[in-house]
Amino acid sequence: MPEPVAEPALNGLRLNLRIVSIVMFNFASYLTIGLPLAVLPGYVHDVMGFCAFWAGLVISLQYFATLLSRPHAGRYADLLGPKKIVVFGLCGCFLSGLGYLTAGLTASLPVISLLLLCLGRVILGIGQSFAGTGSTLWGVGVVGSLHIGRVISWNGIVTYGAMAMGAPLGVVFYHWGGLQALALIIMGVALVAILLAIPRPTVKASKGKPLPFRAVLGRVWLYGMALALASAGFGVIATFITLFYDAKGWDGAAFALTLFSCAFVGTRLLFPNGINRIGGLNVAMICFSVEIIGLLLVGVATMPWMAKIGVLLA
Repeated sequence: MPEPVAEPALNGLRLNLRIVSIVMFNFASYLTIGLPLAVLPGYVHDVMGFCAFWAGLVISLQYFATLLSRPHAGRYADLLGPKKIVVFGLCGCFLSGLGYLTAGLTASLPVISLLLLCLGRVILGIGQSFAGTGSTLWGVGVVGSLHIGRVISWNGIVTYGAMAMGAPLGVVFYHWGGLQALALIIMGVALVAILLAIPRPTVKASKGKPLPFRAVLGRVWLYGMALALASAGFGVIATFITLFYDAKGWDGAAFALTLFSCAFVGTRLLFPNGINRIGGLNVAMICFSVEIIGLLLVGVATMPWMAKIGVLLA
């Protein structure tokens, strides 16, 4: 972990600006996730001609890669410092765009194109894992451990803010210039973020004894399992909402993803002290109940507005 920088006078707008100046790199990494999110399922299914399984797999590979690489991201952040890990992660985001570009250029060879897409998604998952972990630790190192809650909160806001912006923008870029244009935009976003991160000052990393991942897992696995099951709703929406809208003959799947992300950010902003007031377990139970209602609405939707309300609640 980065050593906290004690700055008692740091508060208000100045504190938030310090945090945003770091978590903007996580924003960039999630923008590279959001841009292709509403495009790739339909591209794999409708343009390349593969079944829904492969469309879902292309999206899911990124999250599998993030899951498997997360312990390594934390360890390397402690060893090398969070700034280097962020830059490494952003390089992964850049390479994912390169994977999409080569997939678009080999569209006449569907199997090779699909493999390149899958490779790009795996690299993106690893890149996001490193960029997300590094930006959180970097932010804590800049403003001090006293403000760790605010750093995490801002990371959540920029994460889904980027996805809210990225989904509709990705559709626009795809309609404008195809997968190649979208890939170039993704590479450009990552490259700009890398160039902005490199000159930034580093924070010192603690060289204390690391806690084994298994020990951490043993303490949090039950809570993590509950969160993982609750996150299944997001996985279904992110992966299949585009195909769901397409099967129904509806437009606006990208806007549905934007609504989902805006609801996440809005909830963070409107109820920042909910856990402190009623407790984490009560907040979780309320959230699970609302998510179930939202997913049921999506499942039984006969009109686009019903699906959008369901996505908003989920």
